[in-house]
Amino acid sequence: MSNVSRGLLLLAFFAIALLGLIAALVPLSTSLIEQWSRRDVELRSELVFNSIRDRIEREVTSPSQELRPLFERLTSDERILALGLCDASGQIVVSTRRMPRDVQCHPIIASGTPVARSVRFERTRIDGERVLVGIFPLTGAATTGSLVILHELAFVSSRIVEARWYMVVVGIALLLLVGTLALLILGLMQRRYMAGVLATIQDMRTGRPQRGVMDPVLKDESREIRGLLRDFREKIRQEDGTPLEWSPSTLQDLLENELPDAEVFVVSNREPYIHNHADDGRAVVQRPASGLVSALEPVMRACGGTWVAHGSGSADRETVDASDHVLVPPAKPAYRLRRIWITDEEQEGYYYGFANEGLWPLCHLAYVRPIFRESDWLQYVAINQRFADAIVREASRPDPVIMVQDYHFALLPRMIRAQLPKATILTFWHIPWPNAEAFGICPWKEEIIAGLLGSTVLGFHTQAYCNNFFETVDRFMESRIDREHRSVVFGGEETMVRPYPISIEWPPAALLSQQPVAECRRAVRERFNLPEDMKIGVGIERFDYTKGILDRLMAIDELLARQPQWKGRFAFIQIVAPTRSKLPSYTSLQKEALRLTDEINERHGAGGYKPILLVIRHHEPDEVYELFRAADLCVVSSLHDGMNLVAKEFVAARDDEQGALVLSRFAGASSELGEALIINPYDVQGMAEAIGRALVMPEDEQRERMRLMRAQVRERNVYRWAGQILLDASRLRKRQRVKEFEEGL
Repeated sequence: MSNVSRGLLLLAFFAIALLGLIAALVPLSTSLIEQWSRRDVELRSELVFNSIRDRIEREVTSPSQELRPLFERLTSDERILALGLCDASGQIVVSTRRMPRDVQCHPIIASGTPVARSVRFERTRIDGERVLVGIFPLTGAATTGSLVILHELAFVSSRIVEARWYMVVVGIALLLLVGTLALLILGLMQRRYMAGVLATIQDMRTGRPQRGVMDPVLKDESREIRGLLRDFREKIRQEDGTPLEWSPSTLQDLLENELPDAEVFVVSNREPYIHNHADDGRAVVQRPASGLVSALEPVMRACGGTWVAHGSGSADRETVDASDHVLVPPAKPAYRLRRIWITDEEQEGYYYGFANEGLWPLCHLAYVRPIFRESDWLQYVAINQRFADAIVREASRPDPVIMVQDYHFALLPRMIRAQLPKATILTFWHIPWPNAEAFGICPWKEEIIAGLLGSTVLGFHTQAYCNNFFETVDRFMESRIDREHRSVVFGGEETMVRPYPISIEWPPAALLSQQPVAECRRAVRERFNLPEDMKIGVGIERFDYTKGILDRLMAIDELLARQPQWKGRFAFIQIVAPTRSKLPSYTSLQKEALRLTDEINERHGAGGYKPILLVIRHHEPDEVYELFRAADLCVVSSLHDGMNLVAKEFVAARDDEQGALVLSRFAGASSELGEALIINPYDVQGMAEAIGRALVMPEDEQRERMRLMRAQVRERNVYRWAGQILLDASRLRKRQRVKEFEEGL
């Protein structure tokens, strides 16, 4: 039973007890009031008697005419009904006007024996009214008599009624007071209880141990709360979207049923397979360290078609045919790769310049100033046009399905639309979209927005990025925004704007060739010369300032400073692939990472032990997955990231349902992988605490968290991502055919 339930029961108990007490006091109070009132009247009678006793005793044998006026004055008291003087034989000799006729005095002496010599009181009814008769013996010089005083008792009933009302009012006031106090106490208990529940939820997200003392009852219920939350999240996941199990065959069936005979193109700057010269002159194939490639390559293997990309490898020209095509994957060809050639000068302006010194920092909140040069912009326009022309030449149908990828090709949708008006253009922006004020920095913002609005469907990772795009369009473009249907009409053409959280293939191809987890641990420990009992953490990404690599290294430093027991027992393997090394911001990042690593290793290392192992080279997917399977934890500390597929790859690699994921709240993946230890990467101490929490996380908790995250990645895999986009494209194509049919009538 919760604190709230107990509080409500306690409040009900107090209310019932108070009502019962009031009910019990009513008859008791009636008896007491009657006793008090009678005693009051008796005292008043005695007071009256004592005040006139001497005079009456002197005149008892021969009453004077002055006694009656005296008696009348005394009856002016509203409670004295009548007074009468009785002689020894019991006859009333003097009385007031209101003396009832049926009142008789008892003889004081009968047969020479005194009947009564003490004061006595009798209650009776006269004419239906309650009356108290007081008889006071008199002793004169020679004889005796008595004074009779009659008091009305009607006021007693009035007093009882008043007392009862008073008790009711007091009871209600007490009930309100007790109720108010109980509600205040209940409110405090509720706040404490909810704070504990929220702390439990936060603990599920961050994994941090709770500070302060938690309610003992809540401690008992914490496990149940966790279970309910996880069950609820699992139910939501099962009910979200279609219940379809997305796979390559599902995607192929979708294309056959919804987009029959569709010609599919994917356009990206980076190619999925790169041919480079080895040291011996041979052409070897490499897979680039790119989340975009990791996501799209399985889709193309399922769908077939043509991938158009920049041929950047040193042996790329030697491996294509006369039309600049090469079939990939090399081991089992499933689609064509069409390479576009870009000179070094063009690459400087289009890729390094406008795309990565301009748009990249503009869209990421990483505090690097975007740089915009007109020469870079002109190269960007030229390369976008070159890709558009190549796609138009490759297309054999007037209505191909073209999937344009990322910020390198913001102008491409409009350029393709101008030459292939019936094409279905699906553009996906793989990085965040900033707010309108931030995007307003770009000198060519109108051209970029207009280019993107040449798309049939424009996708972002999250609804927040979609909202930012709507605000940007509203601020800078003459258009009509339909937020209900989530679309923009520009230049007479409608563009759907939707969130499509990207993911990875399931199961990952790289996982199929992996050794058991124990074997992967042994291999990694041997490679890095680590003892068997050493805890291992990994971080794997490109050398990019948006990934929070320096903050991550400082968190390792903070952990070892605050928890020195981990020195010699924990090593962090940081894998970074060199990228954009021609840009000063990237080269300075690499130098700072090397300096910081040496400094931390010097401070905490000893006897050959290095807490941080920084490896700067490209790793193939098989190597990456082996590291994931060997690690006890993985840290993804992006300062700002559209999605981040490294987090999902780590989860997919752990078929043993072990390991902990420490994930930045500023990565899009955090909205899906809520069972990770969610961190603020700018809070170095908080990140250190989360890493420490991951190192001691019990296996049962690891299993619960990893099981739910794996279910999420399995259900929302990259085939589902592509399928949702293609389904939306199919609906729009059908709608367009109906429109064309109506126009032809």
